Amino acid sequence: MAILPIRIYGDPVLRKKSEPITEITPELRQLAKDMLETMYDAPGCGLAAPQIGRNIRLVVIDTAIPGEEDPRPYIMFNPEWEPEQGAKPVDYDEGCLSLPEIFCNVVRPDKVCVRFFDINGEPQEIHDCEGLFARCIQHETDHLNGDLFVDKISQADRTLNQSKLRKMAKETQSKLKKR
Repeated sequence: MAILPIRIYGDPVLRKKSEPITEITPELRQLAKDMLETMYDAPGCGLAAPQIGRNIRLVVIDTAIPGEEDPRPYIMFNPEWEPEQGAKPVDYDEGCLSLPEIFCNVVRPDKVCVRFFDINGEPQEIHDCEGLFARCIQHETDHLNGDLFVDKISQADRTLNQSKLRKMAKETQSKLKKR
């Protein structure tokens, strides 16, 4: 297992639409396990493949509280979600491992259904996902489409964080040019 470097805001890989996975290979299974280890180390509750520089449709999620609950890791290949019937929009302060130290209110449906392939290539469907788990599903699948949570924030939050975002993007671009 390995801790992978997390890409930071301003890296163009975060804005690319990810490719569907056509075959779940041993290498992809290992990548998913490495992503879980990276997410736990960060620490975070979700990580999408673009955040480690891979434009493939893979996310890992674990919303268990470390030290209080047993881990509940989910590895999702080609995840897709939709709001459940009767879902309501809810506000929540979101953060992201690719946007360190930035937290903003984002409105998302409170209840979703997710479909994906598990680590064994078996199709899965989970209904009535709620709370942080539902939010993570939506946030991480946004990454697969090249979208970031800061794309969904209010104009006031955007104005408040504009200088931080500009600075972060500039620093990231500078590091990428040195590679």
